[in-house]
Amino acid sequence: MQGDSGAFGENPEQPEASLRQGMPRNFGFLPIPPPCQVNLIDGPKPFGYGKAIAFACASTFTVMNLYYNQPILLDLAREFNVNDEGVSRIPVLLQAGYATGLALISPLGDLVRRRPLLLLLIFTSGSLTIGLALTRSLVVFEVLSFLIAFSSVTPQVLIPFTADLAPPNRRASFMSVVFAGLYMGVLLARVLSGIIAQYSSYRNIFWMGTAGQYLLLIVMYLITPDMPAKNPDLSYFQILKTMAQFAVTEPALIQGCLIFFLNSAIFGGFWVTMTFLLGGAPYHYSTLIIGLFGLVGMVGISMAPIVGRLVDGLVPWMAAFVAIMFVLSSQIIQTFAGELNIGAVVITTIMLDLGAQATQVSLTADIFGIAPQARARLNAVLLLSIFLGSVMGTAVGTKLFVERGYKFSSGIRVAFGGLELLLLLMRGPHVGRKTWIGWEGGMRFRKPVEPTEEKPTEQISEDLEGTERK
Repeated sequence: MQGDSGAFGENPEQPEASLRQGMPRNFGFLPIPPPCQVNLIDGPKPFGYGKAIAFACASTFTVMNLYYNQPILLDLAREFNVNDEGVSRIPVLLQAGYATGLALISPLGDLVRRRPLLLLLIFTSGSLTIGLALTRSLVVFEVLSFLIAFSSVTPQVLIPFTADLAPPNRRASFMSVVFAGLYMGVLLARVLSGIIAQYSSYRNIFWMGTAGQYLLLIVMYLITPDMPAKNPDLSYFQILKTMAQFAVTEPALIQGCLIFFLNSAIFGGFWVTMTFLLGGAPYHYSTLIIGLFGLVGMVGISMAPIVGRLVDGLVPWMAAFVAIMFVLSSQIIQTFAGELNIGAVVITTIMLDLGAQATQVSLTADIFGIAPQARARLNAVLLLSIFLGSVMGTAVGTKLFVERGYKFSSGIRVAFGGLELLLLLMRGPHVGRKTWIGWEGGMRFRKPVEPTEEKPTEQISEDLEGTERK
């Protein structure tokens, strides 16, 4: 992808010459629309809410690939004529494929041009989804599930890409929109999958997923800027090596990973045990109503622009503190009132979604400032911690619910929230980059006024000049 013929940025010493050779192309044959072309003189087109929403939709439809299967495992068991254990490998393979993609594909955002990478990922995941709708073999279904999950890391390329394109004073606002798309996909997949399987064949779920991804592929083709590769001097193995180095040498990144691990454990454990809570006493809701309850979570997620604007105005530490308090408070309410009144469950759900989203946006925006040229690698490390946290939270929450009941299952999430808060308090809001534990630099909680827009021309020029010197 770095060698797309005629694309800008491959010969930094002669950028204007490359533009005179006709329309630039991706993959050597796919023309790049003029609004998506980037040059040193003008830089990329302004990044606004329209593109952020499109990026969010692309995140929604690709991450949904990981969750379509959950409400329809029984349908799949009947289709492939196996018992429940026979289809239990499907969600495991999906998670394994996604974890592999996070580790091996998402860091490519720091190495290759993001536009062709995104188009290739969406095309691949969308095309493979057709196979799920057609196959009558369990083995083929399992292999395709792994490969689809492996290629469904589009959101993890889009999040750092958004941070690069957004002006500094609006970075958290636009990132929060893309994060909202990611969270929306997690909830919406279960809702749509349950409804479609209830009233038609489960195969229609995958036809819908394919159509959605192909539609977003066209949209992304028309709007995604063809930014130059960020680190053309590095090899793939150097990218992986530096990612590992960041994971053990950067205090803010390690702190963020630990907080994200616990935050994801709370979010994952909450939603998996929600099924047990609503299906049992005192509620006894049907499967369809339980699935539709995911719509409540979307209320909090839909407030992403407001969350982003608040985060943009605060020092990241303070924004994270408020967000973690929301998460912790939601779990305290749920522990003591979740089995008593459905109104408490609704309030808890909205508070948790708001808090989890704001925590992720505020700390991610802060961590991306460590090394702007390594945002994809930093994001990959953060996402691996989120993935592991979700697996742990789901397993622990389910085990405690089965063995001790809902209060114990919810109570452990209160403990996770308290540990999150403790980890945040170990490093103050203005500590130095290499400070592991301590407080320094005062207690200012609002950001100083920043420029309203970046100077992408200067930024790209500096990158290219640095490459030439090397």
